[in-house]
Amino acid sequence: MFDAAQNGPVRYAATDGVATITLDRPDAMNSLTVETKEALRAAVERAAGDPGVRAVLLTGTGRAFCAGQDLREHADNLDAGRGLDDTVHRHYNPIVRALTEMPKPVVAAVNGVAAGAGMSLALACDLVVAAETAKFTTAFTGIGLAPDSGLSWTLQRLVGRAVATELLLLGGTVTADRALRLGMVHKVVGAEELAAEAAGLARRLADGPTLAYAAVKKALDHAATSDLPSALEREAALQDELAATADHRNATRSFLKKQRPTFEGR
Repeated sequence: MFDAAQNGPVRYAATDGVATITLDRPDAMNSLTVETKEALRAAVERAAGDPGVRAVLLTGTGRAFCAGQDLREHADNLDAGRGLDDTVHRHYNPIVRALTEMPKPVVAAVNGVAAGAGMSLALACDLVVAAETAKFTTAFTGIGLAPDSGLSWTLQRLVGRAVATELLLLGGTVTADRALRLGMVHKVVGAEELAAEAAGLARRLADGPTLAYAAVKKALDHAATSDLPSALEREAALQDELAATADHRNATRSFLKKQRPTFEGR
């Protein structure tokens, strides 16, 4: 059961249809311990299962979004002969799948450094808003590891194979402006504007057609690994499902009446 206590490594708050999940280990740049990963997974799954939540906002406190794996904890595991301690299977993969399979839009507000698995988490979200001071780094090869948490999948689909290879092999830092040019982020704003901008975007999505948004995510995921005939069939099936929803019927009537539609997520 997820503990919503506000003094843990992950904070959760649901207001007006938006679940805000905040990594809260600022002294450690929101790096990911086992406790943090378990709390994050629980928070994401809670948001997914709450019918009152229609959009999710993921962010961090302090000067980092998330610096990736907590290397102090990791070094202890190496010294004890536990290696990765199966954390990729037990923690990272389920978190990323919970984000990408979330039947609601997910916004990442990248307030600072997003490194390693932290970068993976950001790119697993549907829309990324970055502060102009944000920085992205793959980090993995710098400690002799390959990418995980889906970065080999998401990154090349966003920036192309050549740039993804560059970033994964050579590491280095991608500034917020370059991330915008590469298509890694949706928008770059001033640091002081980030919280309001990301919250406003999440609120806009929460007011929108939740079921249609979920279908968009399903269609894109299917089309990414299918041929055109298969993508066309998937689109047709999703349209048939959405045509039977109250949101579609009500929005169609509102359009004909020249009124702004109200969506209820059903």
